[in-house]
Amino acid sequence: MPSLQSVISCLSDYDPTALPVDHANRIIGEVVEPVRGIEQLPIRSALDRVLAEDIVSTIDVPAHDNSAMDGYAFQGAALAAAQTATVELEVIGSALAGGAGALAPTAVQAVRIMTGAVMPAGCDTVVPQEFVETVADGARIRFAADCVRIGDNRRLRGEDLARGQAALQAGRILQPADLGLLASLGVAEVRVRRRLRVAFFSTGDELRSIGEPLEPGCVYDSNRYTLHGMLRRMNVDLLDMGVVRDDPDSLEAAFRTACESADAVITSGGVSVGEADYTKQIMARLGDVTFWKIAMRPGRPMAFGRIQADGAGAHSALLFGLPGNPVAVMVTFYHFVRAALHRLMGATVPPLPLLRVRSAQSIRKKPGRTEYQRGILARAGDGEWEVRITGQQGSGVLRSMSEANCFIVLGHEQDSVKTGDAVEVMLFDGLV
Repeated sequence: MPSLQSVISCLSDYDPTALPVDHANRIIGEVVEPVRGIEQLPIRSALDRVLAEDIVSTIDVPAHDNSAMDGYAFQGAALAAAQTATVELEVIGSALAGGAGALAPTAVQAVRIMTGAVMPAGCDTVVPQEFVETVADGARIRFAADCVRIGDNRRLRGEDLARGQAALQAGRILQPADLGLLASLGVAEVRVRRRLRVAFFSTGDELRSIGEPLEPGCVYDSNRYTLHGMLRRMNVDLLDMGVVRDDPDSLEAAFRTACESADAVITSGGVSVGEADYTKQIMARLGDVTFWKIAMRPGRPMAFGRIQADGAGAHSALLFGLPGNPVAVMVTFYHFVRAALHRLMGATVPPLPLLRVRSAQSIRKKPGRTEYQRGILARAGDGEWEVRITGQQGSGVLRSMSEANCFIVLGHEQDSVKTGDAVEVMLFDGLV
């Protein structure tokens, strides 16, 4: 795998004191490589796991032409042959789902058919039963010639998946519909990437865990709980290492334990200018780590790299040193760590889409940094979508994330926004 410093050395415009968001993501993307471990699981145990190989259909789905609804199957040529506005056909039998059927109606005959039943020989059209009038005690049917077209309400053999067609591609995070698709192919087990193991802890002498007394100047640690929630949503194995005090021995022991036990290590606090240097010193001593001031708000300070305990062949782990402010932790996780963990687990996940909507208010913004304002997207009285910010946008106002359903993304070169201007929003994808 490429070293972090080798990737950085190839960037002519690299500036760790003012690194644009897209540059940081590009560097992270070049350094991170997927884990190699693979396991085979029953499909019921594979939900939210990353598929390790392509799934190719060995059968046609459906296996036969069949009816898309309850009605009457007939030869569509009868529509063209009709001399009047009404078609009348003789009913010669019924076709039920689950049977092959042996009926072969002529051009003036029809078969009563249920949803999913195999189409009788020669039939290519189904008229829904609600359009049909039965006559002669059900021996015949009559319907308007213009209520159905040739080929209507017929599912073709292999129209869902044809034999030899790729059904699912490696890198896909398996969803409930995918499990049903696998079952429809008769696939009982699949090969998936092994689950990631992620260690995380908070740093700071002022932090207290829930249940501990809150002395003057101290605060409860919220970051571990938001990180725990977001990581759980990503379906990784977790190692919560608690709060680590700002002293060199405790920090070094925590980092060594974390990198020996996990694929990735996430910390909050200790990377801002003016904070105790212990955290940054130990990060740098244990690996290939760089410290950035990213041109974004919130979330400016961040560390990234790979750390390793001493000794040849020792296990290494990716490191994400996030800021200490609660909103900054969530924003940097969302916009850097999320994509990196997806890549590490071998998942192919497209970037979250940006939607353009109307701003319900003016928003102050300076060019030269990307801002992620927390927003509430809703329909206005005129039916158009519009977005407004969730009040105070400070990086310590965690309520701004709790109330929001999207980010208002104000680009690197963007200036202030006026009421009614179009802005880009990124809907939360479930992590928060």
